[in-house]
Amino acid sequence: MKIQGKMFLWLSAFILVMAVVYGVWSKEAAGTTALFMAFALSVMIGFYLAFTARRVDVGAQDDTEADVADDAGEVGFFSPHSWQPLSLGIGGALAFLAIAMGWWLLYFSAPLILVGLYGWVFEYYRGENQNQ
Repeated sequence: MKIQGKMFLWLSAFILVMAVVYGVWSKEAAGTTALFMAFALSVMIGFYLAFTARRVDVGAQDDTEADVADDAGEVGFFSPHSWQPLSLGIGGALAFLAIAMGWWLLYFSAPLILVGLYGWVFEYYRGENQNQ
């Protein structure tokens, strides 16, 4: 994590320099603002990674003598069969379509988003997968 944190912090320094150069030369507000926002996001990620790296054990990615197999192991649990992202995707698409077509479309998209979100959060608290 230390290496990733340093990479993001160096990237943020580069983006800051480019934002200043772009802002001075172009005098264009939208691109300059976007570059400064990219700088802020990069600083947040880099700070988080550097801050977290001090509190966790040294990982294989921080060891220069490590092999790829040293970082092997369980990554986490991922749901193999879930219909909830489909509901969230359709609801989100309808919500963004409501911006273009009319705000009345939010009445149809909000229930889809809420049902999908509720189902995804509590997917393994009910039914046959309750004890996983």
